Amino acid sequence: MKNINNLLHTNKLMKTSTVLKIIIAVIICLGIGFIGSIATQTSVETWYTTLEKPSFTPPGWLFGPVWTLLYILMGVAAGIVWSRGFHHIWVKTALYHFGFQLVLNASWSIAFFGYQSPLAGLLIIIALIILVLITYKWFKIVNNWAAYLLIPYIIWIFYAAALNFEIWRLN
Repeated sequence: MKNINNLLHTNKLMKTSTVLKIIIAVIICLGIGFIGSIATQTSVETWYTTLEKPSFTPPGWLFGPVWTLLYILMGVAAGIVWSRGFHHIWVKTALYHFGFQLVLNASWSIAFFGYQSPLAGLLIIIALIILVLITYKWFKIVNNWAAYLLIPYIIWIFYAAALNFEIWRLN
């Protein structure tokens, strides 16, 4: 009976630890999103409104909710990977790539909106796509579900890259 209680206690601690790691990762991802939104706010109501945009540009109100959902999914995915044990080389590698792609994610907003440079944004988003695909590969090695949670993000950044390209081309 003592062994069963110890096992149940250990399992509960592991679940609590995983939830805590997911919460921390979600907060970090939302923080990166907040940094990006600061750069975005500098130009979204001024410079961005003057640009020619492709017909497939979504309404402005859609970006906030979509990015919030994506950052939450990314945080949950990173938390799941982290919960596998940071001592493991595959976990470290996956999270290293994840962190670097987060930096590129925020850099895109700074380049595109902050510096008002669709070309710089395009170059960054191409690098971001490559890095997110590598991150997906490493997440899949660590945990399939964590990788699957990145799929909406991957789809969205491909869409964002097409939008970025067209804005650059039209302007």
